[in-house]
Amino acid sequence: MKRIGLICLALVAMGSLTSLSAHAAGRVDELIAQANKTAGLKLPMQPLVDDPTFLRRIYVDMIGRIPTEAEVREFASWPVQTRREQLVDKLLKDSRFTDRWTVFYADMLRLRSNASGGNALIAYVHQAVEQGMPYDEMTRRMISINGKAGKIPEAGFVLSDNADPLAMASITSQVFMGIRIGCAQCHDHPFDVWTRKDFYDMAAYFGKTRRYESQLTNVVYSTEMEQTAILWPPEGEVPAKERKPLNPRFPFEVVSYAQKPEYITRLEKVRKAKADAILAARKGPSIDDLLAESSQNANQVASGRSGEGATTKEAKKDIRGIDIQASLYRKSEYREQLADAITDPRNRYFSRAFVNRVWKNLIGRGFVEPVDDFREDNEPVHPAAMDYLADEFVASDYDLRTLVRLVVTSDAYQRAHAPRDADELTRGEMETNLLATPMRRMIAEALFDSVVTAGHLFEVKHSAGKNEKTIVEKVRVPKGAKPGELVKASSLIAPAGGGAMAGMAGMSAPMAMAGGSYSLESGIEVDFGAVLKEAAKEEVEVESMQAMSREEIEAMRMQQERGGRMQYEEKTVTRVVDDNPVYNTSLRMQSPAPNGHFLQVFGQPNRSDLGDLREDNASMRQALMMLNGRLSHEAARVGDLEPMYKLVAGKSPDVEAAVKLAYLEILTRRPSAEEISEAKQIVADATSPLEGIADLRWVLINCNEFRFLP
Repeated sequence: MKRIGLICLALVAMGSLTSLSAHAAGRVDELIAQANKTAGLKLPMQPLVDDPTFLRRIYVDMIGRIPTEAEVREFASWPVQTRREQLVDKLLKDSRFTDRWTVFYADMLRLRSNASGGNALIAYVHQAVEQGMPYDEMTRRMISINGKAGKIPEAGFVLSDNADPLAMASITSQVFMGIRIGCAQCHDHPFDVWTRKDFYDMAAYFGKTRRYESQLTNVVYSTEMEQTAILWPPEGEVPAKERKPLNPRFPFEVVSYAQKPEYITRLEKVRKAKADAILAARKGPSIDDLLAESSQNANQVASGRSGEGATTKEAKKDIRGIDIQASLYRKSEYREQLADAITDPRNRYFSRAFVNRVWKNLIGRGFVEPVDDFREDNEPVHPAAMDYLADEFVASDYDLRTLVRLVVTSDAYQRAHAPRDADELTRGEMETNLLATPMRRMIAEALFDSVVTAGHLFEVKHSAGKNEKTIVEKVRVPKGAKPGELVKASSLIAPAGGGAMAGMAGMSAPMAMAGGSYSLESGIEVDFGAVLKEAAKEEVEVESMQAMSREEIEAMRMQQERGGRMQYEEKTVTRVVDDNPVYNTSLRMQSPAPNGHFLQVFGQPNRSDLGDLREDNASMRQALMMLNGRLSHEAARVGDLEPMYKLVAGKSPDVEAAVKLAYLEILTRRPSAEEISEAKQIVADATSPLEGIADLRWVLINCNEFRFLP
């Protein structure tokens, strides 16, 4: 049974997850209302959104795309009183929830496919989300574990920044606790209480960690040395002989209590329930069975019927138990101490910082802004609500799904936006005090996948042969190649569904564009399960792989057939391709995407610099990519295999029904009478009904209502 199943069994035994979450969400709203009343706010509170608005918002936030027509109709069939919580429960179990929230972690933890062990670490985080690993456990492993990049995924966190002690001091503080102690690296913090000594005390936890790279094999790994690299005072302040090794010290205050806080008591109960559930599920053999088996084995050895002697078996067992890499990837006692200190339930910075990030991701504004800048002169808005959420998060054993459920079932999440006629000052005050939800655009990955969903591009929507194109291009081929070999070599440049990275462990090539042109909207998909499976038997080092293109493989084959030194020439070839596009989900693309890619243009961070947050500013480049990009164009086209086709070009066409379906699939709502009239005019003005509906879909995909959450 998977870990998430055991966790659910344990929690169900303690009480209903739904009722507990509903009570907790209600308490959050009470604390927000009390704070606003105490502050004497006179501004009106916006009502909760209607069901279609909630449906679209929750799908985008929880699984990273808009709902399909079938999902809209399913939601409408459920009881009105319970359908919202029923939908939340469904989406929490959806496989795309894992994909979408892996992106959240990737942003927060600065996970990069091109870093040492980057893809394996992303796959590990994906598995952790899927199986419900507590956030504190995942954090503890990433901070403390050494090993080879790829083979030991957690080691990728330290290796991604070259295991630099000063960098890691800043990263662990800011990422996991929202404290920018890095500002104290050169001098005492100008806006907070942290001193330069505090910073170096923190860096000392990483002082013995080293990153190594083999000159022969390019294997990258981290391990521990005997001597620390962190000395005090810092270099240049005193003579070198006066600088002394610095022992680490955790400079952040944790909660001290005479009586254990209620949320920690609840945490301990949840952990005990989990442990009991796991033990009960194992149901191992009884003591009598073990004794009988032991007696039988002894008799077999004595009578010589055993396949191997006891000594041989024992020797093999001893050999298998030897960790030949233990001396190479040494444990870090210092970093284990740091991991324990950061994830201690008494460390309120840890839980508050995570809750603040999740709240910002779902609501549009954090209790503290920026989300990773907790300090005395940057007080949170609604601190009581933030602390309550942090306590509930800890009490749930740092469970992401519990926290997400608590937020999205609250009234604060379900409120409407500020009135359209509100001035900028009023709007800002309403959003800050959670009287209205901020207007926010879909994150890049959700926008991409929503266009794909609206345009039925996750699957083939055109029959074979409907999109045949003649491609004329120049290719570099071996001299003397026959006409048939020229066409074959040309087709290998950009085969549909393949590419240079195809066939690598855990990698799926992007959808190829006809003619081999580079697409700013495609990307290499990562099979997280395959990456971890490969890592289990051998390290996966995607960043060092140099894949041989298929045309190079073909050239080598030709060379072997002819013998001798290969000479090349350019030839013009003509070929016919069936350009029938299918797109992969952006949630599983290698990340971050290349410069100029759709995801980068719409704000995906590079994750290279600390504090590199997502951009949500509009740009001309974004508009041009939506207006002129291939993704929008292909999404707008009507394929003969999708439901829309019959309404437009079937035996009994119904333009009005087609218009209503377009609105439902793209904007998750029904059109008004005026919109139906305008849409019919667009269709009538086109060269054909199919072209007209394509024009309408293109317009809807490019409107602000599509890009922004309702």
